[in-house]
Amino acid sequence: MADITREAQINDAFVLVAGTLIDSYDVVDLLSTLVETCTRLLDVQAGGILLADSIGNLELVASTSEEAETVEIMILAAGSGPCIESYTTGTVVSVPSIDDTAQRWPRFRQTALELGFRAAHATPLRLHGHVVGAMNLMSTETGPLSDRDAQLAQALADVATIGIVHERTFRQPGQIAAQLYLALDTRVLIEQAKGVLAQHLDGTMTQAFAALRDYARIMDVSLRATAEGILNRSIPIESIALPTS
Repeated sequence: MADITREAQINDAFVLVAGTLIDSYDVVDLLSTLVETCTRLLDVQAGGILLADSIGNLELVASTSEEAETVEIMILAAGSGPCIESYTTGTVVSVPSIDDTAQRWPRFRQTALELGFRAAHATPLRLHGHVVGAMNLMSTETGPLSDRDAQLAQALADVATIGIVHERTFRQPGQIAAQLYLALDTRVLIEQAKGVLAQHLDGTMTQAFAALRDYARIMDVSLRATAEGILNRSIPIESIALPTS
């Protein structure tokens, strides 16, 4: 029965992620859905999606938490940690015990342990050998993902990558770069809009992002358009509500 339930959850996850791949899909919403789905299915406590900018630096685009601590550990992992290694090699990087990485990634190790994380798993976002970023999953328990869970994480990441790098634009680097730039630029606008909402609605950054995304989905507009509307005041802050749970 447990296996049947899990298989149903996995099927639902693919439907959920694939369901964002519509003509006017929002890349940030897609990646947020992906990382939230992975952390729930794989029983890890935090996750982040990072995309490469025009010079190959990884930038955080989506995270399971918008709070400073989680954002910090994802950024550290992108500068010197499992994410950057996964991105540069195009391979999965599994860290069963972060405590054992003192020589490899000292800053990442120290911060991760201080935040209570004990293991990490980084999966590349790739299509036909073209790597555009990485997904980082963090666990408060030591030990690797099972082979089955690692394959599931890669499969979900592959679906998301197809959404970023369409087959029809795969051989057109200019269009790929434009898509990636748009996603990174959208994240900057979202960061600013989150700050405005958190301050005016007296909520956390995570609540502010959830409210932003809920509004975008209800009104059937993109996260980018919603963030811009908050910043230029064309969307009244009073029309945005923090989540109740």
